[in-house]
Amino acid sequence: MGKYEGKSVVITGGSSGFGLATARLLVDEGARVLITGRTQSTLDAARDLLGDRAIAVRSDASSPADIDALADRVKAEFGTFDALFANAGVNGFAPFEATTEELFDQLMAINAKGPYFTVQRLAPLIAEGGGVVLTTSVANVLGLPMLSAYAATKAALRSMTRSLARELLPRRIRVNAVSPGPIDSGILEKSMPKEAADQTKAQMAADNPMLRLGTPAEIAKAVVFLAFEATFTTGAELAVDGGGSQL
Repeated sequence: MGKYEGKSVVITGGSSGFGLATARLLVDEGARVLITGRTQSTLDAARDLLGDRAIAVRSDASSPADIDALADRVKAEFGTFDALFANAGVNGFAPFEATTEELFDQLMAINAKGPYFTVQRLAPLIAEGGGVVLTTSVANVLGLPMLSAYAATKAALRSMTRSLARELLPRRIRVNAVSPGPIDSGILEKSMPKEAADQTKAQMAADNPMLRLGTPAEIAKAVVFLAFEATFTTGAELAVDGGGSQL
């Protein structure tokens, strides 16, 4: 029997990256997992990888209608569930001078508004004593170039972690955040040529105190710890960044 046999978990943005790695860890330990994503082909691939313990639902984290539909689907599938990883989000690189209102609004809608209302709609379905984990970023405490709008959304999530943790205390639901640093998640390869991505990753590793990049599996372990094992922790942010924001 797996460690999380009998547990049910919802992961938004669960078809790739941190979300998929977390889903794999949980499924391997016996949990049932409902993952969401915006791209059907990516969702289908994730569902095939995860197997029969996984449910894949197409859902846009920035759409209130999709969030409402997701809550209905979760209730139909699980009734109540044990943990929510509100992970759906996007990056947005642009110099401050070139950041457009469109980019700013998109980042806020997906990265801040989406998780807020996802937790609001799904919290009534979380079993007493359950856990919520939000995905922030070391960008919310470091002044990184090209990321001013993105960093603002993650700082908003850090604040929400505290506020929602306080408001959900009466139901014994803990709310915490995982704060990734430089993780080799494959996102750079999607946004730039391979040679440039390799150079960027090499520089990021050289600049990190641990002299390497992290892995999605390392983020997944932190998420599962916060969701299930950190039973006397709420309102906290756990940096998983090789010491980059701490040293």
